[in-house]
Amino acid sequence: MRVILYTGKGGVGKTSIAAATALKSSELGYRTIVVSTDAAHSLSDSLDVSLSSDPKRIATNLWGQETNISRALKTYWDTIQDWLTALLVWRGIDEIVADEIAVLPGMEELANLLYITHYSDAEEYDVAVIDCAPTADTLRLLSFPEILRWWMKRMFPAGRAAVHILRPAAKLALDVPLPKEEVFDSIENLFQDLNRIQELFHDPKKTSIRLVVNPEKMVIKEAQRMFTDLNLYGYPVDLVICNRLISDEIQDAYFDYWKKNQSECYSLIEQSFAPIPILCLPLFRQEIAGIDSVRRMGEVLYQGGDPTKIFFSGQVQRIEHVDGNYILSLALPFTAKSDIDIARNGDELTVQVGRFRRNMILPNILDGVDVSGAEFTEGRLNIKFVKE
Repeated sequence: MRVILYTGKGGVGKTSIAAATALKSSELGYRTIVVSTDAAHSLSDSLDVSLSSDPKRIATNLWGQETNISRALKTYWDTIQDWLTALLVWRGIDEIVADEIAVLPGMEELANLLYITHYSDAEEYDVAVIDCAPTADTLRLLSFPEILRWWMKRMFPAGRAAVHILRPAAKLALDVPLPKEEVFDSIENLFQDLNRIQELFHDPKKTSIRLVVNPEKMVIKEAQRMFTDLNLYGYPVDLVICNRLISDEIQDAYFDYWKKNQSECYSLIEQSFAPIPILCLPLFRQEIAGIDSVRRMGEVLYQGGDPTKIFFSGQVQRIEHVDGNYILSLALPFTAKSDIDIARNGDELTVQVGRFRRNMILPNILDGVDVSGAEFTEGRLNIKFVKE
């Protein structure tokens, strides 16, 4: 199953673009489901249909779903949560409070990921298009499997055999509620699900993440940070979509400043995400709502092409930890080795290689770490950061 995730700052139009992609995909003959993982669902408004927590057929080869978090949590977390609640109550925490805090931050994101892996395993659909929450929540969604794996290994350091031996003594001496067999079963199932999630979302042949931006500086800066984090976690980004560009056909003095500003911002988009391809959408004359207008958006965006194809392969930037220092490696195609210039301003790094310019946001681990040198080999610029 092909998985395509759309994310971006709130209000950039990712829901409409996800819907347009799904509709175009279904009309090409792919069995397609479009899923909203945003707590504030707007997918049904975009398509102008009523959607629920179960997949609903919208058109030929097209289904839609707005996920129900509570039901998924009950399926995947109930047994573990019951034991954690009992453990917290034993430690003197009020039972109602214990029941609330026994749900880890990010479990909602995990529930949404499990929906997607279920569809992949069941092979019910050829394509799953995911309308993600705004960028910060999307990053939680994608980073949560690694976070949960770390947490579970520390929360359950003792295996089944050890707990089986300790349970009688612990019960007699302290009355400690140790995990039962079904808790360990749930943990093992959860770990298996985490492995499947990691395999699916790190496979560039199956999964692509697409960034939706408007030609506005604040939107671009947030997308840059998201792009850096996605590369850091090894998630494949294959496309950037610039939405709501004012057409040159509009000849009105009122829009002259806006068009000039958008032109400058578009240059920044090219600098920030190259060599990722960029597709553009104009500012439409009316709101995108309903099947007909969503279809029109898809036609304009993909120009009759296949929206499920992989637009870009490879990782644009990566960070390696070598001998206590960090190496930031950037893909800079079609550039020369000479005239490399690197400028840093806080968490921003600007790289000039010949006539090619790259603007990026540095990850938090490089905060306060100095650049000590750079080399350009085989189409990649490797920048060394030395930690004092």
